[in-house]
Amino acid sequence: MDILLIGGLWLDASAWDDVVPELAALGHRPVPVALPGQGDGAAAATLADQRAAVLAAVDAAPGKPLVVGHSAASTLAWLAADARPDRLAGVALIGGFPAPDGRAYADFFPVEDGAVPFPGWGPFEGPDAADLDAAARERFAAAAVPVPEGVAKGIVRLTDERRFDVPVTVVCPEFTPAQAERWIAAGESPELARARRLAYRDIDAGHWPMTTRPHALARLLADIANTRAADVS
Repeated sequence: MDILLIGGLWLDASAWDDVVPELAALGHRPVPVALPGQGDGAAAATLADQRAAVLAAVDAAPGKPLVVGHSAASTLAWLAADARPDRLAGVALIGGFPAPDGRAYADFFPVEDGAVPFPGWGPFEGPDAADLDAAARERFAAAAVPVPEGVAKGIVRLTDERRFDVPVTVVCPEFTPAQAERWIAAGESPELARARRLAYRDIDAGHWPMTTRPHALARLLADIANTRAADVS
């Protein structure tokens, strides 16, 4: 199965470099999605541009792919479910929840000169970054790509109710499945509260398991893909 890998804020497609070989060895076709404005110098990129890149990857897949969104990019994966509900085997959301219709994509951090730079480790102290040592933090910060303002402040538009029929797996790194269930039940993710096929998977990691536990993440994603393949066969 094609597994489309979408990185969150400040990540380019190379964020998945340590996940890709393991997924391929497990019999899947991993496709890291290059997002406009995150690694290609397209400072004027918009959320619509990133959505279009994800949909192009979906449309290029020979069968029904699993779409994986990390952190804020959980919304991009969900936008794919909204735009192509009949074309997806499922979505997997790593450490994030999709923004609802009418909400800004990722208006969380200050904009500087038309982009959102990596804000440093202060906002992520605690479970998010506990498994990143000093060297890993330095590498991450050095490679971080500022996110164009047009992406971060882009307004999410969801139109097709059939998205709620797409199977969703919430991958829980810095929080537990029980916590995620409680948050969704409390109304903190109105989109996932309406998902009709919702599952949870745990992984013992911080917010960036593609960096700290790439092999475990690859095995988990392969297992999710195998389950979805059985559903669509």
